[in-house]
Amino acid sequence: MSVLRAGLIGEHIGRTRLPFALEIMCAMTGRSLEFELIDTADRPGFDFAATVDRLRRDGWTGVTVTHPFKTHAAAYAGEGMLPELRGLGAANTLVFGPPLTGHNTDFTGFIGAWQAQMDRAPGHVAMAGAGGVARALGPALARLGATEIVVWDVDLARAEDLAALIGPAALVVPADESEEAVRRADGLVNATPMGMAEYPGSAFAADLIGPQSWAFDAVYTPTDTAFLQDAAAAGLTTLSGFALFQHMAIGSFHAYTGIALDPAEVLPKLAALKPGQGDLAWPKKS
Repeated sequence: MSVLRAGLIGEHIGRTRLPFALEIMCAMTGRSLEFELIDTADRPGFDFAATVDRLRRDGWTGVTVTHPFKTHAAAYAGEGMLPELRGLGAANTLVFGPPLTGHNTDFTGFIGAWQAQMDRAPGHVAMAGAGGVARALGPALARLGATEIVVWDVDLARAEDLAALIGPAALVVPADESEEAVRRADGLVNATPMGMAEYPGSAFAADLIGPQSWAFDAVYTPTDTAFLQDAAAAGLTTLSGFALFQHMAIGSFHAYTGIALDPAEVLPKLAALKPGQGDLAWPKKS
């Protein structure tokens, strides 16, 4: 039996559904899964490049990367980033090959999730955060036809760098001057960790939500974040981070194995992994 040997590097990743999703797809294709979580939350001296070097020497298929290491992963991949994704400056999947390749299934996953669930163009977008996931979401929104993407971040230089990546549709505002952009937006995007259990709260004040038509939160654990609760209560159409996660997982399996599964066949199986529908922890308890 073929073995997919992979893992996840990031902070506070104990609630991830990724190994369970990959296990489902491995079972569908006659494979077994060996998966390891590398949680860096309590490892202040963590060396990303040295760790990935070790995983390659140990014979892993590859590794998935989440907050805050997606830009590190792209830098590690270097010229190995897929050409069409090289400009993103962020990767969430490294496949060791050889050759080493860098992928961004957040980018392709968001496009897939949007096209599957939304019946409109993004219009004018207000996006909080300019980190690793934003480097996938911003260009994806532009690809989907967003007419304007207003970005802010606690690091103004990072927001300006993201705007340059997105192109003419992007506009940067200081974080403390974002209210007007939020009020006049068609859609709101949370690309910050706010909403995770470790980062409670919302990137958008509830009293600013209402005039818009849709909202997306990149956080998927929990799925029903305070931001999406406020957006739903105000009548907005919401797209959850779990929808992105499902399409991202399918894309990551494709990157690891070369097998392109039919989303229509896989998505119903992955739906069972939605946070709140069962207490999942990896490695699984026997």
